[in-house]
Amino acid sequence: MADNDQAQERTEQPTPKRLEEARRKGQIPRSRDLTAAAVTLAGGTSLYLLGGYIGGQMHGMMRRSFALSREQALDTMYLIPAFANAAAEGLRACLPVLLIIMLAAIMAPLLLGGWSFSTESLAPKFERLNPLEGMKRIFSLRSLVELSKALAKFRSVAVIAVLVLWNDASSLLALGREPLAPAIGHALKLSGQGLLAISAGLLLIAAIDVPYQLWQYAKQMRMSREEIRQEMKESEGSPEVKGRIRQIQQEMARQRMMQDVPNADVIVTNPTHFAVALRYDEKRMRAPIVVAKGADLIAARIREVGAEHNVAIFEAPPLARVLYRNVDIGAEIPSSLYVAVAQVLSYVFQLRIAQRSGLQPPERPVVEVTEVL
Repeated sequence: MADNDQAQERTEQPTPKRLEEARRKGQIPRSRDLTAAAVTLAGGTSLYLLGGYIGGQMHGMMRRSFALSREQALDTMYLIPAFANAAAEGLRACLPVLLIIMLAAIMAPLLLGGWSFSTESLAPKFERLNPLEGMKRIFSLRSLVELSKALAKFRSVAVIAVLVLWNDASSLLALGREPLAPAIGHALKLSGQGLLAISAGLLLIAAIDVPYQLWQYAKQMRMSREEIRQEMKESEGSPEVKGRIRQIQQEMARQRMMQDVPNADVIVTNPTHFAVALRYDEKRMRAPIVVAKGADLIAARIREVGAEHNVAIFEAPPLARVLYRNVDIGAEIPSSLYVAVAQVLSYVFQLRIAQRSGLQPPERPVVEVTEVL
């Protein structure tokens, strides 16, 4: 039992197939802290650089929105389009910042795990509704790590926010004495500076979280030796299935071979262990070909089929062994066997003519052939 448990331990590196299947299911390394840091950094940078532009646009929108005549203020048909125009102007003013933040939110995950779209990850998983599984997740090591990270992020953001507010207190109080248009732009720049300071703390947390997420992902993807063996068996094919396929293929080939036996001119036998059926058509063939061959039971079946269809059977043990071992089914006989096979075929053809004409059968030739070609 101990050996079996040890064999099931995930100690092996994942195979490319395992990684590809995990990616297809949407299981890739991701770091929420990296995304949060990237979004905060992008938002702070864009607000700091574009604060003056956005402040001017917002100031103009506010002036146009509040510059209403008495008739316009009382006209309900005017207020709704005016509100829509003001909202569109505000959206256009903030659009550069929104686009930059959206780009950061998309690019940050791609830097760690690359692009992956999986419909399987969107499918409902009813096992998550199990209270016992939920309790296991709550009190797991991963949950403890996530809680520690959340507390660390809260402390770092709180400390940085307090320091930023303390340092910029005079600038924030001075906003009330500035004209409206510069005040809006200045406020946005101060917000950008605060976000940049906060993003520095988040980047520090992300620098710790990214290696941890990669390590955690590699740990989850590890495989046991049994899983690797099973994967190799699936990719290469189960030996039982492959053996069955070979058996079916051999049976089909044997059936096709038996169908060609009635068309043979002669069956050369050992006499019992080997049987090789030969066919020769001088108009279409350069040399005789082997249409069927077999040993033991298959050889006996070849002789039976040949006898049923009046195919001549010639006993020549050396020739039968050489043909069986050196010539494939459907192949021509080698030139070194031309003389021996010609003697056999000549005898068979003469015997066939003698039987039809009632003449005396020819003398049986003595076929000599070397065992090795």
